[in-house]
Amino acid sequence: MLQTAFVLSEVVVGLASSSLAVIADAGHNLSDVLALVLAWVATRLVKRRASKGRTYGWKSASILAALVNALSLIFVNGAVAWEALGRFRNPTHVAALPVIVVSLAGVLVNGVSAWLFARGSKADINARAAFLHLASDAAVAAGVAVTGVLIYFTGLTWLDPAASLIVSALVLLSTLSLLRRAVDLAMHAVPPGIDEEKMRDWLASRSGIVAVHDLHVWAMSTTENAMTAHVVMRRMPMGADACELDAALRKAFPVHHVTIQIDPEGSACALEPDYVM
Repeated sequence: MLQTAFVLSEVVVGLASSSLAVIADAGHNLSDVLALVLAWVATRLVKRRASKGRTYGWKSASILAALVNALSLIFVNGAVAWEALGRFRNPTHVAALPVIVVSLAGVLVNGVSAWLFARGSKADINARAAFLHLASDAAVAAGVAVTGVLIYFTGLTWLDPAASLIVSALVLLSTLSLLRRAVDLAMHAVPPGIDEEKMRDWLASRSGIVAVHDLHVWAMSTTENAMTAHVVMRRMPMGADACELDAALRKAFPVHHVTIQIDPEGSACALEPDYVM
C-alpha cells in the first residue's frame, strides 16, 4: 500500500512539475509493486502440492516470476531512456522544488523497503529481484533529488533528461545479471553454487561406484534444485546403502530432489555417451 500510494504521488508531482526524472522514478516504483506482487504469487504457487498433470507442482512459477521481473525492469528503463532523448530535442521547464521533496521521500521509502529484502536476496532470485528493484529506485530517487537541486540553482533543464539517461543505464546494467540468471534457470542450466564436475567426481569416489554418466542438475524453483544420474556399481547395493548415498549427496551439495539409477558393471546403457541427453 505504501509503495502504491507513493507511485501515485510521484505521478501527480511529475506531471505537475514536468519532470521526466520524477515520472521515471514513478515507473520504477510501479515495477517494484508488480515485482512484489509477482514474488508473493510465486511464493504461494510453489507451495502447491504436485498433481497428476503437474508432477513437480508449481515450483517453476518462481522462475517465471523472476524472468518477468527482469524483463519489466528493462522495459521501463528503455521507455524512460527513449523519452529522455526526446526531451533533449524539445526542452521542458521543470519545477525543481517539488522534484526535490518527492525524490527525498523516495529515497526513504525505497531504501527502507530494500533493506527489508536484503537478507534473503542471496538465496532466492525473487528476493534478489525485489531487492534490485527497490535499491535501484532508491538510487534513482537520490539522483533525481540531486538533479532537482542543480536545476533549482542553475536553471539548466536539460539536466532532467540527462539524469534519467544515466540512471536508466545504471539500472539496465545491474539488471542484465538478474536476467541472465533467470534465463539460465528457465533453460535448466546448472544452478549457481553447484559445480557439476565436482559432483561427478564426488559420486565416482564413493565406494563401489565404477563410473558416473547421464548426470543432470537443474533448478525446480528459485530455491530448490534437482539432480539425476546413472552410477555404475560393481554390485547392486542394499536399500540402506542407496539411502546413505542419497543423504550424503544432499549434505555435500545444495540439492533437494535426488534420483539415482544404479547400473550393474558391464551392462550397456543407451545414455552413457556424453553427447546423449
